[in-house]
Amino acid sequence: MNKRPIFAAAAATGLALAGCDSQAENQVEEQAEALDEAYEADADLEEALTEGGPEEEAGEERADALRETGEETKDRLEDAADEMDPEPQ
Repeated sequence: MNKRPIFAAAAATGLALAGCDSQAENQVEEQAEALDEAYEADADLEEALTEGGPEEEAGEERADALRETGEETKDRLEDAADEMDPEPQ
């Protein structure tokens, strides 16, 4: 069975759905994702720096807080981006 038509249809559907968002909304969502990834990298660094030392538990708590802040920030920005475009009528 040739799966190319299935993949092509799925890709076309994805492109059509992506076209529903404005360029500004997409940019905000990309920035939100980048911020979340930056917080994740900071959290990983915090864990690496404190691993095996007397501050390990505190470092893990700080890392968890960083990850939570990143996720919350991303969610807030994505919610705001969703409200940028007018509602379809």
